[in-house]
Amino acid sequence: MKYAFMLAHVAEFSVSSMCRVFEISRSGFYGWQASNGRRKQRAVKQAALDSVVKETFFLFKMRYGVRRLYRELKAQGCDYYKERIAASLQRQGLVAKAARKFKATTYSKHKLPVAANILEQDFTATAPNQKWVTDITYLWTTEGWLYLAIVVDLYSRLVVGWAMNERMTTPLICDALQMALWQRKRPQGVIVHSDRGSQYCSHDYQALLKKHKLICSMSAKGNCYDNACAETFFHSLKVEAIHGEQLLNREQTKSRVFEYIAVDYNNQRRHSYTGYLSPADFEKQQKFA
Repeated sequence: MKYAFMLAHVAEFSVSSMCRVFEISRSGFYGWQASNGRRKQRAVKQAALDSVVKETFFLFKMRYGVRRLYRELKAQGCDYYKERIAASLQRQGLVAKAARKFKATTYSKHKLPVAANILEQDFTATAPNQKWVTDITYLWTTEGWLYLAIVVDLYSRLVVGWAMNERMTTPLICDALQMALWQRKRPQGVIVHSDRGSQYCSHDYQALLKKHKLICSMSAKGNCYDNACAETFFHSLKVEAIHGEQLLNREQTKSRVFEYIAVDYNNQRRHSYTGYLSPADFEKQQKFA
């Protein structure tokens, strides 16, 4: 309190006089003044950090935790330590959207022929269109279930095909595959991996693979890890764009899913597998786009 009084009245009284009155040393006052200046400087820097972290956090729709915020801020030229970003998030009460557990959707208790597991959990690729994975999930709407089928290229984790329908049928997965074929200019010899669901074992889907000279691969019975990359995408979609948000009807949900895939995930969201580039940016950097 004495130091604060002296600082407030330094224009009226000499420091020496006030030190004698308060029976303190001049060095003590100047030391306090210097440390007070450093505290104010730290407070200004902390406020600037908090502002940048908060703005970026909401810019990416509360989907980024410490690791992706660190990469995003670094790309913007803000070279903050991860620990400082974590402390800023905690200080401001900002928590990235949390995870939930998901259930399997496809029906595999059928007598249709199944394909061998060619992929065998090798989720790496050295170029686009070597390996695709495909799967189905469900999304709850105000009008009931909406089913989503996707096709992901394992090279970049880019979602190259998708389709949505209120029924989980073979045409749904065929539409997603047809989109992937169109987007990727009909490559041949691609390993297309799925689970053993009846839709993927159906005659129409198998005929589509054969027509375009694609290689069918299927997960081992009851092993969800064999199709982990597709499950990881569904996890991100549901956590970041669906759960905790206002419940929508089917058309509104389709619009949200389209925006998430085409805008957010493929072109903006930093993916750990690609060195924290978005899938689209990764392919552009590798000159395959």
